[in-house]
Amino acid sequence: MSTSTAFELNVKVRTDLGKGASRRLRRLNDEIPAIIYGGNKEPVAITIAHNEISHAIENEAFFSHIISLNVGKKSEQVIIKALQRHPAKPFIMHADFLRVSADEVIVVKVPVHFLNPDKCIGVKLGGGSILHTLPEIEVSCLPKDLPEYLEVDMLEVDLGESVHISDVVFPENVTSVSLSHGGEGADQAIAIVQAPKAEIEEAGEEAAGEDTEAPAAGEEENPEEDGN
Repeated sequence: MSTSTAFELNVKVRTDLGKGASRRLRRLNDEIPAIIYGGNKEPVAITIAHNEISHAIENEAFFSHIISLNVGKKSEQVIIKALQRHPAKPFIMHADFLRVSADEVIVVKVPVHFLNPDKCIGVKLGGGSILHTLPEIEVSCLPKDLPEYLEVDMLEVDLGESVHISDVVFPENVTSVSLSHGGEGADQAIAIVQAPKAEIEEAGEEAAGEDTEAPAAGEEENPEEDGN
């Protein structure tokens, strides 16, 4: 389990606002519009070089790290809260960054890393496959305690069994937002070891056969009236 260290991006304050300005920014300068907000300060409109942020997001840890945004001679400590992508092209359209403070709790979605998937009992001995139902978990912690990822060991998980949020060993001072809120469905499944496809299809066919009722003994399906 790893604790976050800061990424660093160089940004510029943006004064030319509006949709038209944003389009020109993307088309002519190869930059994207973004915003920094929160932390009891006024929001600041900024621009980021597209190639710089697109390179950063290739690393999944970017989404669960403290990021240093260099705005001129000042530096803002932030986390990324939203990233808008083009619906059809590999292009980032906009980014939202939330300021963080060393003594204020933050809420961040952290990726889950699954250990020993090939050695999993349900896979190796049962011939099953692992279905990842929750690839990231929302956690609450201080910025200094933010983990880069969470680990889930699949080694002892048998066929038909599942791993839930409550099975995760969270680092010290890090809590699951879902479990903290409680209620029905709070302890979500993270991964399930499914039976082999052939067995699932066979079970489905057997269930369908049981649902079909046969005619009672001595009873015809289409009885005809007696003409006598």
